[in-house]
Amino acid sequence: MTGALNALANTLRPSPHTIQPRRTILVDLARSEQDMLAAMHPKTRYNIRLAERKGVTVREAARSDLPAFDALMQVTGARDGFASHAPAYYQAAFELFVPAHARLFVAEVGGQIVAGLFAFAHGERAWYFYGASSDAHRDKMPNHALQWHAMRWVRSIGCRVYDLWGIPDEDEATLEAQYLGRGDGLWGVYRFKRGFGGRVARFAGALDRIYNPVLYRLYLIALKRRSSIE
Repeated sequence: MTGALNALANTLRPSPHTIQPRRTILVDLARSEQDMLAAMHPKTRYNIRLAERKGVTVREAARSDLPAFDALMQVTGARDGFASHAPAYYQAAFELFVPAHARLFVAEVGGQIVAGLFAFAHGERAWYFYGASSDAHRDKMPNHALQWHAMRWVRSIGCRVYDLWGIPDEDEATLEAQYLGRGDGLWGVYRFKRGFGGRVARFAGALDRIYNPVLYRLYLIALKRRSSIE
């Protein structure tokens, strides 16, 4: 068995097509809610309570709320400089995973939807994949209220780890040294996510299994040339 595993490992190489972030923050849910709050950054804890005082309410969204969520995604993408999916993508995610493995939560102020969050769960693990907010009422911290609500939900159904899904692929010393001065890439979301009291983790990323080394080298050359043209 060991020989077979070693032989397999020798055919694997890091893929140039790794799309998902390799580094993330994992929040331990196997604690009381009070302990979870105590582990958070004081400002994050304050913002969660501020949202409640400012009248932010969080509820489980229905299918009819998907257009509002998609509109928030477009606003967030334009504001923060990332591409969002077409409305059909979020509709498919809702229809495929809600209610068995996911929930869409929305935060409201005075009946107006100002932020939304998709949380997914399977077994003892949960993930935050898609989040968006409007430009209105950001001072009321609806995103903090949403994350705390999502954490409490996944914890209530037996999840023990909440994956905040995606931060800059840097070591912890670099993350802490640069997060206040960086706004590119995932640095903005790192400033937000680091406050929730999790630990930084890094995964292997996508791997290519090489069946023909010669053809694989030719493929990499062609890929590099295509990238230089684009």
